[in-house]
Amino acid sequence: MPVGVITNIFAILFGGIAGTLGGKLMSDNFKEGLNMTFSICSICMGIYAIAPLKNLAAVIFAVIIGTSLGIIFHLGKAVNRGAQGMERFISRFVKAPAQMDQKTFETTLVTVIVLFCASGTGIYGTLTEGINGDATILISKSILDFFAAVIFGANLGAVISLIAVPQFIILMIIFFLAHIIVPLTTPDMILDFKAAGGVLMLASGFRITKIKMFPTADMIPIMVVIMPISWLWTNIIVPLIH
Repeated sequence: MPVGVITNIFAILFGGIAGTLGGKLMSDNFKEGLNMTFSICSICMGIYAIAPLKNLAAVIFAVIIGTSLGIIFHLGKAVNRGAQGMERFISRFVKAPAQMDQKTFETTLVTVIVLFCASGTGIYGTLTEGINGDATILISKSILDFFAAVIFGANLGAVISLIAVPQFIILMIIFFLAHIIVPLTTPDMILDFKAAGGVLMLASGFRITKIKMFPTADMIPIMVVIMPISWLWTNIIVPLIH
């Protein structure tokens, strides 16, 4: 049972509702301070995931090759186009709040859709749970997502809760695909996979507070190439070196 996925979905759903109902009670200083907290939590999760890695060189290769593939094939732009399509559909039923113009509403909504539906942390956490049943990353992410949804709900309204629907579909597809990968993995590959996901979480942490706008959507292929590279490094490169 995908406990982490379900927890993450409900975090967005109830966070959006809570933000809509209690948004007027939150000061700008409170929202800004909480955003800084999201950033450091994501960075801590990234460090925790990277620490037990097995093959540092393999992880570095995967980060470089995966990000290069994402940039070459314009994955970030494709993710944004998909989010824009979702936004256009949602905007048919929900209009901008009275204090916000429609263009700002639509632009912000696209950003939120990408954050919740196509984040590296979400994809990594879902794959991890699908591979070995460890829901820790997704549950930790759910805590962050709940409060993020509260903040976005305070600004955009109940539309934030609707994002739980496409998020559920995307994460469940990833979860079931992970079951196909399990028989092909080794313990070392899993550790390197977690480390690669940790790199994405670090990048997300820096991006949240706009310290550095890493191309996290373009970095998603890291999670695809890390396992083959880890296997090649362990079984082909290391024996040659020794």
